[in-house]
Amino acid sequence: MIPVILCGGTGSRLWPLSRDAYPKQFLALAGSQTMLQATALRLDGLPEVEAPILVCNESHRFAAAEQLQEVGRAAQSILLEPCARNTAPAIALAALRAVEQGQDPLLLVLPADHVVADTAAFQQSVSAAKKLAEDGLLVTFGIVPTCAETGYGYIRSGDALAGGWKVAEFVEKPDLATAEKYLANGDYNWNSGMFLFRASRYIEELAQQNPAILDACRAALAGAARDLDFTRVDADAFRRCPSDSVDYAVMEKTESAAVVPMQAGWSDVGSWSALWELAERDANDNLLRGDVLAEDSRGCLVHGADRLVGILGVQDLVVVDTDDALMVAHKSRVQDVKKLVQRLKQNERSEAENHRKVFRPWGYYDSIDAGPRFQVKRIVVKPGCQLSLQMHHHRAEHWIVVRGTARVTRGDDQLLLTENESTFIPLGVVHRLENPGSIPLELIEVQSGSYLGEDDIVRLEDKYGRE
Repeated sequence: MIPVILCGGTGSRLWPLSRDAYPKQFLALAGSQTMLQATALRLDGLPEVEAPILVCNESHRFAAAEQLQEVGRAAQSILLEPCARNTAPAIALAALRAVEQGQDPLLLVLPADHVVADTAAFQQSVSAAKKLAEDGLLVTFGIVPTCAETGYGYIRSGDALAGGWKVAEFVEKPDLATAEKYLANGDYNWNSGMFLFRASRYIEELAQQNPAILDACRAALAGAARDLDFTRVDADAFRRCPSDSVDYAVMEKTESAAVVPMQAGWSDVGSWSALWELAERDANDNLLRGDVLAEDSRGCLVHGADRLVGILGVQDLVVVDTDDALMVAHKSRVQDVKKLVQRLKQNERSEAENHRKVFRPWGYYDSIDAGPRFQVKRIVVKPGCQLSLQMHHHRAEHWIVVRGTARVTRGDDQLLLTENESTFIPLGVVHRLENPGSIPLELIEVQSGSYLGEDDIVRLEDKYGRE
């Protein structure tokens, strides 16, 4: 069995914490591990399980690989999507890669951004589904509903099978009255988006139900290139692939769909209210994280960052504070947070994509201050790492080391700077910053010039394979 971890979501309903460049699967929303890390660790103890295949957006590749390394896990393959094409193509890439390697394993398909509170129950359901998948069925896991939920699609069970049922039908997210009928009926489970099937069976069904997806994915893998520990599929071929979910492309059309029940404390954490329902709350039904003072307030979720947040005399509010954005919403409207994100994108605001702190394969930078013709950043470079050899057309830079040791390439010169030392990089001069030491290098960068955007970087050489 090979797990296939789908790591390509954006989690826009969890803005401002989840953003395009660092979405919810990389955040620790429901425990000490990030959601991706928890997904990988959930596999420990399952018999005959190989290292996972990870499918993610190419812009997230370093975050995904580093987070797995942090918990002592590694993917056997990390497939990079140049653009989002939904779950059916992502699974097709993994299935084709598995067969390409001369195997025909069972594929356990898991989104990277779900919460499963009961790992043992999760593994029991996977074990129950294994025989059905080995017999050629395409198994989905149906979450036994605990309430009349309107935020999930449902699966209606049909004829009984050993350990599950044939799928009678998939149904869309219902209104409340319909959800209450489903709950009373007992034949309906929530659609979890988790699957188990043999790689060849998925390929066969996709060839029959949606051959355009399979053809595009074959072409994308045929033109794939190795990039460090990653596999870049051919961008042009993959962009021609239709965008469709595995439900629409295969599961709703096949005659071989089965559903196995799961009662494992599951949630897709699709909104702030879902996180509020999951977590342990105080005596006033509040979920408070960070430096928060709550007085005479009930049923609220408050997520603080680095400053004090106070609420007084309010009820059923969601307040999320980050370094550069504050979001306040009524709990009944949190499904509409994505409308705020859409507005940000329409207005070309950076807060839709990036946090103030932006992670890079070498470390991160934090934009401290900015104004007309200047910008100040705090830069942290991990031991042994380096930025690209680069130059800028529109800005000059001052670097002041506040901790650690910096090796600086500045034109034809090489400098070694330590704490309280500085240098100046004139406009147009080729330069590179490295950390040759054993502790993180921290410095303050002051940029000045007519244009300070991140796209004013001409990379001449880069160990991370970035253009």
